[in-house]
Amino acid sequence: MKVVVASENPIKIKAVLSSFKSYFSNVNIEGIKTSSGVSSQPLTDHETLTGARNRVEEIRKRIYDADYWVSIEGGIQAGDKDLTAFAWVVICSAGKFGEARSASFLLPRKVAHLIAGGMELGTANDLIFGIENSKQKTGAVGLLTHNRIDRTELYRHAVTLALIPFINPGLY
Repeated sequence: MKVVVASENPIKIKAVLSSFKSYFSNVNIEGIKTSSGVSSQPLTDHETLTGARNRVEEIRKRIYDADYWVSIEGGIQAGDKDLTAFAWVVICSAGKFGEARSASFLLPRKVAHLIAGGMELGTANDLIFGIENSKQKTGAVGLLTHNRIDRTELYRHAVTLALIPFINPGLY
């Protein structure tokens, strides 16, 4: 089974592979860099979902012979006094779509302040936590949970939820 992921980020590829392998055998994953067509740091739930949908459409146009096309788009949403982080997953196969949003979590005010100034979440985390390339490692969720939940695990759950229409074909 060929699964194309709309990213070359090893965290996203690992999450997709883990979820798909729990349901299917002979899973082969290919990561392709794509454009989301939205801001590099989506700032609303709607923009984040739009970015995930756009990525799936782009890889479907570029890679025709896949069994599944998957995208994961991380985003943030402003609340009354805070910012939350989350991701949307979109999966397509044979003209059918599955979509799911990951769990969300509050971002520290220092990180939120940097994002409000135009910085991407990963860059803000790197600056505040004094590390490099956090978005291809544990991500904000790993940093904030002391690695009890890392970015792969956060995404894996959402990928599994987005697979629901495909693993229950008689219901969808």
